[in-house]
Amino acid sequence: MPGENLSRDEARERAALLSVDGYDVSLDVRSAVGDTQGEGPRTFRSVTTLRFRCNEPGASSFADLVAPSVTAVSLNGRDLDPSEVFDGTRIALEDLAADNELVVDAQCAYSRTGEGLHRFVDPEDGEVYLYTQYEPADSRRVFANFEQPDLKAPFRFEVRAPEEWTVWSNGAGECVDGVWRFAETKPISTYITCVVAGPYHYVTDSYERTLEDGTRLEIPLGALCRKGLAPHFDADDVFLITKQGLDFFHDHFDYPYPFGKYDQAFVPEYNLGAMENPGLVTFREEYIFRGKVTRASYEGRANTILHEMAHMWFGDLVTMEWWDDLWLKESFADFMGAFANVGATRFKDAWITFANRRKAWAYRADQLPSTHPVTADIRDLEDAKLNFDGITYAKGASALKQLVAYVGQEAFLEGARRYFKRHAYGNTRLGDLLSVLEETSGRDMAAWARSWLQTAGVNSLTPQVLLSAEGRIDELAVVQEAAETHPELRPHRVAVGLYRRTGEGALERYARAEVDVDGPRTVVAELAGAEAPELVLVNDDDLTYCKTRFDDTSLATLREHLGSLTDPLARALCWSALWNMTRDALLPARDFIGLVLRFAGRESGIGVLQMLHAWAESALVHYVAPEWRETGGRLLGEGALRELREAAPGSEPQLAWARFFAAVASEEAELSMLRGLLDGSEKINGLEVDQELRWAFLAPLAAHGVADEAVLAAELARDDTASGKRHQVRCLAARPSAAVKAQAWAQVVESDALSNALVEATIAGFERPSQRELLAPYTEKYFAAIERVWAERSIQIGMDVVRGLFPSLMDSQDTLDATDAWLSAHEDAAPALRRLVLEARDDLARALRGQACDAAAAR
Repeated sequence: MPGENLSRDEARERAALLSVDGYDVSLDVRSAVGDTQGEGPRTFRSVTTLRFRCNEPGASSFADLVAPSVTAVSLNGRDLDPSEVFDGTRIALEDLAADNELVVDAQCAYSRTGEGLHRFVDPEDGEVYLYTQYEPADSRRVFANFEQPDLKAPFRFEVRAPEEWTVWSNGAGECVDGVWRFAETKPISTYITCVVAGPYHYVTDSYERTLEDGTRLEIPLGALCRKGLAPHFDADDVFLITKQGLDFFHDHFDYPYPFGKYDQAFVPEYNLGAMENPGLVTFREEYIFRGKVTRASYEGRANTILHEMAHMWFGDLVTMEWWDDLWLKESFADFMGAFANVGATRFKDAWITFANRRKAWAYRADQLPSTHPVTADIRDLEDAKLNFDGITYAKGASALKQLVAYVGQEAFLEGARRYFKRHAYGNTRLGDLLSVLEETSGRDMAAWARSWLQTAGVNSLTPQVLLSAEGRIDELAVVQEAAETHPELRPHRVAVGLYRRTGEGALERYARAEVDVDGPRTVVAELAGAEAPELVLVNDDDLTYCKTRFDDTSLATLREHLGSLTDPLARALCWSALWNMTRDALLPARDFIGLVLRFAGRESGIGVLQMLHAWAESALVHYVAPEWRETGGRLLGEGALRELREAAPGSEPQLAWARFFAAVASEEAELSMLRGLLDGSEKINGLEVDQELRWAFLAPLAAHGVADEAVLAAELARDDTASGKRHQVRCLAARPSAAVKAQAWAQVVESDALSNALVEATIAGFERPSQRELLAPYTEKYFAAIERVWAERSIQIGMDVVRGLFPSLMDSQDTLDATDAWLSAHEDAAPALRRLVLEARDDLARALRGQACDAAAAR
């Protein structure tokens, strides 16, 4: 039988044959506590009763189950021999009847990789916490099923758990005689079922609304986290955003929330940001802030809450047929996260964050060799796992933002309303959405979809300005270009803004025109005759998805007056464009760093400022010429400390500059300053060095050999929590020692003892830019190990290792050649593995081009 990696063809064949009437799933997780018995993984009992129909009686199919062992299987009352029908990933089903009942009694394994039923032991108090995470296909690690999104069914769960625990699932539950039983769900896909169990801290609230027909909608709300995080848990703000989101989506979607209660669980060692399980959304617990964070962190959490809430309609109520149309839920949720943040919450600048942060993710992904159309070709589950990327999320959301500009907001929302009503509890493809949007907008959606959803690559838009002798615009045109590998030119609805300085020195917009850019060159007739601009911004207001370029005059203006731009969105768009130019080897990285040093201190948007810090650090690590790294690091360290001292005491910029200073500190005096801030011998007025900031300061001290194992052990004793343990593991792996690196490598590559969170922390500590010489021996080891790691480890850990340990810091032609040699010798390697290596190779080649550009600037 085929293996664990279900293909699209297999899924289509099974969906054509079967339809599912319901699941009864009984789990016994009392084994989660206490000592393990015998060898092998810790397991729990899973009993599934699966009722389904077959439209070709006598046909054969299979059910999915990934489990160490199966105790019993029966099909229509007939006992089957598990050793004959179960191969470790699938259960063979022969001679099916028209109506069938499959019962599977299995021993399933608890997870330590965040896939399936994850088991976490809190080092602070020894308590055990469980939660499930399935997307795209890990529910089969917990119960037998048909693991594909288009075989929806109602689910009934029951769970036996330790007496003192509480258990949650998608439906409302109650505990009777030691068994938690949950209300039957609506028809949903397997990957969004969920169970959370343990001694979680739980807070409740409720949401009420009168619907248009006069009926009263009441939604019980809950929020939960580990007991150790309870003192930091600001559930009131979580509930505030939740209620604002429910108001917003009910106002716009005209379809009442369909899943009863709305619990939100913040869980440990979570691989994702969050997951949209209906009635029981799971989030990474890092969204509970243990120390002071900036407004950007709260905005990010609100965006995630709203993103997952949008999925209740886009994804849960109406679900894509197969992972080809993953964008049908993720692009919409990404768009709706920002749309609802602006429309319903205190975060009115969420579109600036979208332009600056989310689009940066999309621009990078869309220029990789693995780029793909928003509607992707997903051959199997490994493909699906890798397509939760910047294209499916942020480019798709950008395309929808462009669509709203194209058809109008009301036509777009009315299309969504019809889509929900027409396809409730069903599965859809691209054409289903396009048909309702054509109805509501009167536009040709097929042409729009061909350009925006069915082709890959990002266009660049550059202004061309011809001036008259009198200093006015004779002609302003927008030139559109595309990469040779993806030559599609698209229709863009853009705003073109003209800017110049006022008498007071502020750089402000004085003219604006909207135009449909189509083809290689589009004249903006409306701006003819306008006074000569100092800056032309061709995607003003961020209506489209493109790389913005500048003419020579505009670039010269930004070099001198970027900080004088008064409009925060325009400023963010210019920063984003300059960063894209740096990555494209059109702007020397040292020049970008110079702009950050000169103007970032004047940035009013805290999220933009933190993004600039990340980009400046990336420029230093990857894009400056190697011979200038030391100088660049010193300049960034000096500049960060200067801004830290000058920032308003206790302000968010002060905190952001403190973190950035720690990230770039390398000189002896800078490290001494960090050590003084830790022991209290140094003070910066208003800067509170809380526990999270202490770990941020310790990371560079460990990496430069100032903080040794004893110092880190003492800090862990001070912060003996799950978060503290992750920080300590990262810092331990960061120490500048060959023995330390060898141990970290062995723990991640040669052993599977570490949990997913500690694998991530170890890799983060292992890869330190200041330790290139120590890391040099691992290039050869990396290429020797990755195929074995991919074959032996879970896909999540495989992705973490292949991405995280690629020798990107060995930025030389030799490393590029070694990568090409591996790719040539492994043409038959798993396509998902090759994709990860090709992406890393592309990043390395881009870094080398950037370094060459930077070196040329110094000549």
